[in-house]
Amino acid sequence: MPLTRRVRTLAPLFLGLVVLAVMAGMATYRLSLSIGLAELQATGQHRLDLYTASLEREIDKYAYFPATLGLERDVLELLTSPSTPHLVERVNGYLEQLNQRAGTLSIYVLDRHGTVLATSNWRQPDSFMGEDLSYRQYFKDAVESGSGRFFGIGTTKGEPGYYLSSALVRNGVLQGVAVVKVSLEQLEKTWDLVEAPALVADENGVVILASVPAWKFTTLRPLDEETRRHFDSTLQYNRRALLPLGIERISYLSDTASLVQLSRSQTDAASLFPVSGQFLAETHPLPGTAWNLTVFSHREQIDDMARSHAALATVGTAFLFILLVMMNQWRLHQRDRVAAREALQQAYDELERKVQERTADLSATNTRLQEEVAERIRAERTLRSAQDELVQAGKLAVIGQLLAGIAHELNQPLTAMRTLSGNTVKFLQRGDIKTACSNLDRIDQLVDSMGTLTGQLKSFVRKSSGHPRPVIVQKAVDNALSLLDQRLRRMNARRIIDMPEAPLWALCDPNRLEQVLVNLITNALDAMEGLSSPLIEIGAARQGERIRLLVRDHGHGLTDHVRGRLFEAFFTTKDDGGGLGLGLAISAGIVRDFGGTLSGDNHPGGGAVFTMEIPIVPEGEDECSKT
Repeated sequence: MPLTRRVRTLAPLFLGLVVLAVMAGMATYRLSLSIGLAELQATGQHRLDLYTASLEREIDKYAYFPATLGLERDVLELLTSPSTPHLVERVNGYLEQLNQRAGTLSIYVLDRHGTVLATSNWRQPDSFMGEDLSYRQYFKDAVESGSGRFFGIGTTKGEPGYYLSSALVRNGVLQGVAVVKVSLEQLEKTWDLVEAPALVADENGVVILASVPAWKFTTLRPLDEETRRHFDSTLQYNRRALLPLGIERISYLSDTASLVQLSRSQTDAASLFPVSGQFLAETHPLPGTAWNLTVFSHREQIDDMARSHAALATVGTAFLFILLVMMNQWRLHQRDRVAAREALQQAYDELERKVQERTADLSATNTRLQEEVAERIRAERTLRSAQDELVQAGKLAVIGQLLAGIAHELNQPLTAMRTLSGNTVKFLQRGDIKTACSNLDRIDQLVDSMGTLTGQLKSFVRKSSGHPRPVIVQKAVDNALSLLDQRLRRMNARRIIDMPEAPLWALCDPNRLEQVLVNLITNALDAMEGLSSPLIEIGAARQGERIRLLVRDHGHGLTDHVRGRLFEAFFTTKDDGGGLGLGLAISAGIVRDFGGTLSGDNHPGGGAVFTMEIPIVPEGEDECSKT
């Protein structure tokens, strides 16, 4: 075909391949990203539930402390007789011991006007004794509703804490208020094992707990001047700067989940997990409080996975398209071969007829007969060339059956290499050279494994010279099983290999011997398709001047009709499209070319067995010729 015509033929195919591969990659990326976001949202929700339950348990440990003070007789007597010195001293000592055992920051009792009557820190210079705390919101809530919960920063030490208050009532009359202040550090103990950035914001949107220390006392949204003036007047945050955290909302996925962008900060390098970039933010209210817990799940991993899937889909689509084009070319080639064979048969018949006509007058037509004999010899050579092409086509058919398994074998190390390479970059950034080197060694092993597989395929598909030479039978069997390894594992087929340890040297063509073995093993697997426990047996041994090689399956065996036509061309027991019926015919021809035989029968123990006998390397063969 001229070059310009070939270019005009292939250009539309190439353009179609590019468009189809790109569309498949884009569709796969979108689908993989959607699935990844759903899985990431489920993972984030699970984390949210765990963190919520953990914080709730930690807060509930202190929730009943203020109310229990109302059961203490000395406390109630102090509220009715606040000026009794020994009573004040006794209650202070009790609160001091209770505070030490509970591990809280402080515990104190206020009268109904908001004045501190007794406190656990009565010995300290910054004692609350006598202070008027009626302006505090937790006091107002306890007076109005019986209890209060409030986050604030102390005005004395500037120490943030969570205030739990409870009204102290006697005979239905309010006597005072009990208050327990819990340190945020006690609540932050629940953040030690978090797997993703998380924070707790109070009712004002101020971050009061965070797995990233730099996030504390920032705001989820900018505060207006009126709100800031209100905070300054109430001293709830003790005049902290309360700068915005820098969350940019990208899109909403649900009422409680959205995609956000966190700006990069100087804390990125010190964090164990990413704290900047795009995240899936999921929010859940903390029961019993006005707080909200938010978990940020980094979406970089699902983006990388979606891109990997898209790349694989693009490559796979291109590979499938090329395979279809090759199959179409093979079909056209087969049609041309059939036409050539028919033309060859016609020429052969015509030659036979001419030979018969001219046999009667041999002396007169001797010169012409010699020319016709030469023509017949050329025809025989053409037939031999056609047979070689048929053998090569059989190899391509086997390769076509193995392509799915080969793609899977290459996909696994490629995925592992991408993961290992990504981890190696992170380890290098952290300075973990030892782990990075270990990952690189693993990548090197995966590359060697892929090279071995592609080398076996290249050796198998190479067009054979057809000349016999010394071959190790055990090595040929190993190569054939390696090519079919994916299908053997998919069928969960067991193998029994019975061959001597010493090499069995056969005189044949190694490439064609492997093709015969691949065909026999493939037929054995086809015969056991659907069985729960398939078993294939391969044995080889020397018998006199020949090597006998057996391939047995444990299927249903051969019927009498099939046994009589095993090696007929175009005879097959497979469903339409399952084969051309040329495998055993080609294999028998290859073995005959070796000077051997191939036969098939039922095994006495069940299943079918195929026996191949091939000549050994003659004695005295130079060892160099066997290497």
